[in-house]
Amino acid sequence: MAARIQIPREARRGEVIEIRILIQHPMETGYRHDDVGRLIKRNVINVLSCRYNGVEVFRADLSSGISANPYVQFLYRRRSERESRVQLDRRRRRAGLGAPGHRRQG
Repeated sequence: MAARIQIPREARRGEVIEIRILIQHPMETGYRHDDVGRLIKRNVINVLSCRYNGVEVFRADLSSGISANPYVQFLYRRRSERESRVQLDRRRRRAGLGAPGHRRQG
């Protein structure tokens, strides 16, 4: 899985910048079958978190309703001149609520 992140090269402190992220990911629901009839395993990004110098600045809860290769963009107000690093956290949900085959009791 690869991600393409676009951030303006230069921005002053206090300036609002647009951050764009394109993630190469299949986002498989676990309900489709391949050409031979085998079930394709579930492979979904559930949480996309963007950290700017270690501080979470954006978080999105994704689901199987999101198409393959998700594109996300958001605005961020730059807080200092020194900021330079962006880190993406992509988490997958383990078996349980929301996983294929799980039924809610109640």
